Amino acid sequence: MTVPPIQRLLGPVAVFAAGAVGAVLVAFVDPHEPGHYPTCPSLTLTGWYCPGCGGLRMAHSLLHGDVPHAFDMNPLVLLLLPVFGYLWVRWTVSAVRGVPLRSALIRPGVLYGFLVLLGLYWITRNLPFAQVLAP
Repeated sequence: MTVPPIQRLLGPVAVFAAGAVGAVLVAFVDPHEPGHYPTCPSLTLTGWYCPGCGGLRMAHSLLHGDVPHAFDMNPLVLLLLPVFGYLWVRWTVSAVRGVPLRSALIRPGVLYGFLVLLGLYWITRNLPFAQVLAP
């Protein structure tokens, strides 16, 4: 039994819609002002910046065209945005064609490498010599 194309596209469309709604919210509700968003649980509990800390402020700055400030808030997430976009396009194209998503970017070795990168970034951005990575 084949799945209709519209059903195959539900996942990519839902992710796009959620991202668009989130982008609109972050564009209009400034995360630089305290009290608009909850604080990072990792930062609150440990005092360490997690890999996502500064992500909302990065998105706000990017949506307002301030790329240098966005880079200052979270360079890793900013640099990974094209990768996430590429993966979403590959997912959408695969859904339209009705074929399973097979990508070199989601193989176990790449996934483990990405997790190691996140771990190293998490540790490094909290070291005294790497304050440039802190939001």
